[in-house]
Amino acid sequence: MKQILMVTIGLLIASHSFGQQLEKMAWFNEPATWNIEKEKLIMDVTPKTDYWRITHYGFTVDDGPFYYTTRGGEFEVSVKITGEYKTRFDQMGLMLRIDEKHWIKTGIEYVDGVYNFSTVVTNEHNSWSVIELSEKPASIWIKAIRRIDAAEIYYSLDGKKYQMSSLAYFPQQKPAKVGMMAASPDGDGFKAVFENFKIRHLPDMRRLDWLKENK
Repeated sequence: MKQILMVTIGLLIASHSFGQQLEKMAWFNEPATWNIEKEKLIMDVTPKTDYWRITHYGFTVDDGPFYYTTRGGEFEVSVKITGEYKTRFDQMGLMLRIDEKHWIKTGIEYVDGVYNFSTVVTNEHNSWSVIELSEKPASIWIKAIRRIDAAEIYYSLDGKKYQMSSLAYFPQQKPAKVGMMAASPDGDGFKAVFENFKIRHLPDMRRLDWLKENK
């Protein structure tokens, strides 16, 4: 009975800590309607919003909802996403952002009835890569790992087995805003749900290598 009580208390503390973490995060382009319920961030995505910079189309847009925390070093971040996509280019996922000229967004992008796992890497200009999914999963899990001067991007259809989709340059030794983004460039918005958002600190890789040589 004592063990059960201790486990229950531990779970309550963990749940409370997670909620506090979400509550302490900040908005860039806060949407009109959003709320936090337990381990979920729920938002109505602002219509006619996007993140894009110059490539191919010639315009720059930087106005999608982005809920973030700031990290200065190396880390692993993950989240589960569920969207009620309606219109071409409706999208949601993770964002890693140093400034308006250096950022990565990755997640589901809905195009002509197809779910694509999409990654846009921005260093002055955009580079866009797309993996067309053969099905329309109710939810998808995303993970990104920042190490030295790169970001590793992964996705999963079950939250267990992850497939690497991208290895992208990401400027090192600069604080980055890390969090959940969504946009509806062509549409009137949609409901987006983010669950189990987690960030895990990773010790600096080069310092670990130094430490091995200098014990």
